[in-house]
Amino acid sequence: MTTETHTVIRGGPALDPRRWLALTVISVATLMVVLDASIINIALPHAQADLDISDANRQWAITAYALTFGGLLLLGGRIVDFVGRKRVFLIGLIGFAVASMVAGVAPNGAMLFAGRALQGAFAAMLAPAALSLIAVTFTDTCERAKAFGVYGALQGAGGAVGLIAGGVLTEYTTWRWCLFVNTPIALAVALAALPTLKETKAEGTRRYDIPGALLVTTGLVAVVWGFTHAAESGWNTAATWLLLAAGAVLMATFVLIERRAAHPLLPLRVIADRDRGGAFLASLLIGAGMFGLMLFLTYYLQINLGYQPLRAGLAFLPFSAGIIAAATLGAPLVPKLGPKTLMTASIAVALAGTLWLTLLKPGHGYLPVVLPAMILAGLGLGVFFVALPNIALAGISPSDTGVASAMISTTLQVGGAIGPALLNTLYLSALTGFLAGHTGAVSQAVRLDGYVQGYRVAFLASAALFALALTATGLLVKSRRASAATA
Repeated sequence: MTTETHTVIRGGPALDPRRWLALTVISVATLMVVLDASIINIALPHAQADLDISDANRQWAITAYALTFGGLLLLGGRIVDFVGRKRVFLIGLIGFAVASMVAGVAPNGAMLFAGRALQGAFAAMLAPAALSLIAVTFTDTCERAKAFGVYGALQGAGGAVGLIAGGVLTEYTTWRWCLFVNTPIALAVALAALPTLKETKAEGTRRYDIPGALLVTTGLVAVVWGFTHAAESGWNTAATWLLLAAGAVLMATFVLIERRAAHPLLPLRVIADRDRGGAFLASLLIGAGMFGLMLFLTYYLQINLGYQPLRAGLAFLPFSAGIIAAATLGAPLVPKLGPKTLMTASIAVALAGTLWLTLLKPGHGYLPVVLPAMILAGLGLGVFFVALPNIALAGISPSDTGVASAMISTTLQVGGAIGPALLNTLYLSALTGFLAGHTGAVSQAVRLDGYVQGYRVAFLASAALFALALTATGLLVKSRRASAATA
């Protein structure tokens, strides 16, 4: 076996002498995209106050990015293959830099949300381009495994880096630099990529499912807009239900088009498999619960506990450290215990941590509730992210591997768009009900107590999403230890 492997390598194409420099360039771009999803969390309370954004609309700073990122990711993967991986990588970098400036100079919430949506659109091209470039740059199997290991480590560390960077920039400069900082990084990476990366394209028919991409993205926007309208005007308004109904109709139309399209954005056979369908549903629910959880923890730390941005960012480190540690230690357990066992146990641990947060009371600080809850949630989510690909990609046709891989990120991002919108609606309903029970002028102390009441409701909703993910895994995913371990 060893001799045959060496023969293939000697007979194959010569290794690119600049491949490790290329990996550095790609890795920096990847880190920028990943941390941008978390860096805004710490800055959001300050941006909300500065731009006079309402509580009902504040989640759009997170949702707008996740919506376009998740909604356009599958289309971005197709564009990368046929337009050219290096070309799309450069377009994504320059576009991300421009979008970051647009969001950073925003004079109001609407422009901030538009800039964030534009960032997500270019990230949907940049992320699959980075993965494809690693795959085609590293032709040796062992070196490719190391390269993807670096990529995976940056994915795990990006959240922690984003939280700390967001804290430093917000506290010592302004929240706008959490967006401005992307511009010099993106432009520097683009300049370094020009002489370093090689252009490659896939063979085949260049057909893009533009209607599918538009339907799924606008459908998601309608759903999130419906939740936002419910937070502002209540659930008993016609506009709220019209928006939610429009979102449902658009998503149903997307499914019908995908069934008949010659070159579908999402071949339905990928999600029709019971195991993969269950894994993707669990991923969607976990993304919704996780992103919502982080949003309200950010506000609790900075508004109720009075943490400065840097301290708030550091307070999230146990959560990020738990994810990284669990992902590292959990990988060897996949072939031993099986991915379904690990996925089920990991969701249960994350659910326990989230339920712990519902014990929060106005007099509590960081240590009795937040810290242990963060550790439990981080450990559970870290193992989940390891087990998920082993089920989602097990036994799949090679022609569908790319779209199935993209679906993992897509479901997490789409969940990350819907979750904060839904939880923010429930939070505001709980806060409004709490304050309505107090007549006369509402003191700041009473208002802070109301915030905690709203947080508890949001955390309970997040726990419900995790419980649904646990149920979906238990009922839909079968134990496929051998095939998953092999994959």
